[in-house]
Amino acid sequence: MTAKTSIRRVAFASFIGTTIEWYDYLIYGSAAALVFPKLFFPNFSAFAGTLASFATFGVGFFAGPVGGIVFGHFGDRVGRKSMLVATLLLMGTATFLVGLLPTFKTWGIFAPMLLVVLRFLQGFAVGGEWGGATLMAVEHAPDKDRTYYASWPQLGVPAGLMLSTAIFALLTSVTKEHFLDWGWRIPFLLSFLLVAVGLFVRMRLTESPAFEQVKKLGAESKMPFVELLRDYPVESILAVCIALTGVSGFYIATVFAMSYVTQRFSIPSTMALVGVLLAGTAEFVTTLVFARIADRVGKKTVAIWGAGCVVLFSYPYFWLLDTGRTALIWLAMSALLVLITPVYSIMGALFSELFATRVRYSGISFGYQMGRMIAGAPAPIIATALVHWSGGTSWPVATYLAVTALITFIAVCVVARRSKLSIVEELEVQPSDA
Repeated sequence: MTAKTSIRRVAFASFIGTTIEWYDYLIYGSAAALVFPKLFFPNFSAFAGTLASFATFGVGFFAGPVGGIVFGHFGDRVGRKSMLVATLLLMGTATFLVGLLPTFKTWGIFAPMLLVVLRFLQGFAVGGEWGGATLMAVEHAPDKDRTYYASWPQLGVPAGLMLSTAIFALLTSVTKEHFLDWGWRIPFLLSFLLVAVGLFVRMRLTESPAFEQVKKLGAESKMPFVELLRDYPVESILAVCIALTGVSGFYIATVFAMSYVTQRFSIPSTMALVGVLLAGTAEFVTTLVFARIADRVGKKTVAIWGAGCVVLFSYPYFWLLDTGRTALIWLAMSALLVLITPVYSIMGALFSELFATRVRYSGISFGYQMGRMIAGAPAPIIATALVHWSGGTSWPVATYLAVTALITFIAVCVVARRSKLSIVEELEVQPSDA
């Protein structure tokens, strides 16, 4: 097998696995926006029910850093491949059980309580997924194509979004009564079949060469997370800041936008789902394009351009949504996801270059998952609350989006001076244990 064929197989396997993981994770977001307020919080007002539903959605983000630390620890000590299998199994089980969960009408308060537990397990699993999948691609890839291959796991998010949204859109074509009764469960139950496919693909992968070299030298860190905080505090903070734009923009363009337009303009949920589907398609297509460009002109240039465009587009995005016209709403969703893609497409490679191999799984997982917790979990909740506080106007949400993009813009300018070109150069010297 040639090196080129090998990296392509690894990249494709990372893409398939992350697609399944994010499908599982994101069908919850669609359900949280469209059905969970009615099924699990029926005694709340529409506003309070939406907030409560988004709060359970946010639990997964708070579980993410915990999962990143735990799976990062074992990923840096035991290996990347075994953690990818474990995260996929955990995610699939939790998602399948959501599909079987009785609603408030049947189990009362225990139903939303169990929903929160299962959402926590989803977040815990995805907390370890991204880091492992990204490193398998990064640490197999040649230097000159590193950003391109590192972007393949990133494709799992728009692919998972498209898959989950398409299934929800099809199911909403049944009567509203049937959809609320049993239709919403089908996307969660399908997870069982998808996980089986993902496991088959991932079990055929070989371990990362960079980690194998660390293991051969006996250079594994005893406490990777402790070493990370001790030796890479600035890099960790910068990684968190860079993640903010992609995370907040993604959930404002999808989860919040679906809830916003269906409630404010009485747009059918099917139309909102089609908008998310189109946006996911646009992000999927442009991710590899921007990654290729970054390998040619530099990651810093591409990321700065993307973050700057998000700052400028924050207010026009909501102007388009506020027209209430379906075509313009679709345009707004797609445009925002395309503009966050330059930053999103380079994150895997850029984060990996900030940390030594022995703590890399912990480092990139911590940076990305903390960014998701800070800017992902609160985004739909903060956006909903800001619209309510401002009497229905959207300018506070636009300001929130612009501020997160500005933070990313500044962080990218700083981090470019700290990243390195080689993924394995630090292994030439035997490191000391933490």
